[in-house]
Amino acid sequence: MAVDRAHVLRSAATLLTRKSTATMDEVARAAGISRATLHRHFAGRDALVRALEALGIEECDAALDSARLEEGPAQDALRRFVKEIEPAAGLLAFLYTENQLFEGEEQHEGWSRIDDRVSALFRRGRLSGEFRVDLTPAWLTEALFGLLASGVWVVQSGKGAPKDFHHMIVELLLGGALRREES
Repeated sequence: MAVDRAHVLRSAATLLTRKSTATMDEVARAAGISRATLHRHFAGRDALVRALEALGIEECDAALDSARLEEGPAQDALRRFVKEIEPAAGLLAFLYTENQLFEGEEQHEGWSRIDDRVSALFRRGRLSGEFRVDLTPAWLTEALFGLLASGVWVVQSGKGAPKDFHHMIVELLLGGALRREES
């Protein structure tokens, strides 16, 4: 029987999003295959994580494309991106914790491409007067990905409702946590 690699990766992503310390045995069970079969496709955890990284980058690129970041006001483009990335946010939250993906010379160039695209959105928003000029595009990019990961963890822990994911992330990032006096 042929193994559906995409199914195995999605099963692994779902499990590792909930339990980042899951063993390869647990990943195999979640995918409905034997550990030996899993090992034939992924020589070990590092190979599996690298395959998940490629999937995460692919899904991020697709969400960025679907969000049409260059169209309309920058804050609307940001809202579209958060909506588009939400289905993959769990995988990104898992990858965000995998330090080996972001250290050294073997960092996947896809992460830089994604950061550049999101940073360009924040630069555009600064130039149009929508976003604060005292917050750099690089800082806002990292803050966005940090909020996405935190949002996943809040929902998974039961401390937040899935329906609030988009609203809480976008409003916190765009509005900040300070209450402003109405004039």
